[in-house]
Amino acid sequence: SSTMSFSEAEVQSARSAWEKMYVDAEDNGTTVLVRMFTEHPDTKSYFTHFKGMDSAEEMKQSDQVRGHGKKVFTAINDMVQHLDNSEAFLGIVNPLGKKHASQLKIDPKNFRVICDIILQLMEEKFGGDCKASFEKVTNEICTHLNNVYKAEGW
Repeated sequence: SSTMSFSEAEVQSARSAWEKMYVDAEDNGTTVLVRMFTEHPDTKSYFTHFKGMDSAEEMKQSDQVRGHGKKVFTAINDMVQHLDNSEAFLGIVNPLGKKHASQLKIDPKNFRVICDIILQLMEEKFGGDCKASFEKVTNEICTHLNNVYKAEGW
């Protein structure tokens, strides 16, 4: 559905969980991308400038990987700020989904992949409660992105 149902308490705990990750947006964003490229090498094919990089170490040092990692975290951060306002939330998700579907042609399954890696990193760094309080957010993001893809004819 197009309306989100986060209780005030869920919004607060999701925000404080995310806050911990976002403090180190560039490093954590980079870690997430490097894991994705390493564990799901097919995802590298979407990024022409990452294609030649084989070692995780090389990827970690790359300005492009770091830049995109930060970009991903900034986008999620914008969404997290609007969990209590579906119109504003969709105002961020919709153009992002459209761009990835029509211009970049990214397989939508990769959004779930990246969200799962973010949850995994949250759990490693801050424990299961932190992860649990953010799970609903990632489900919401993925659901809405998939809806955009359907509307774009995927």
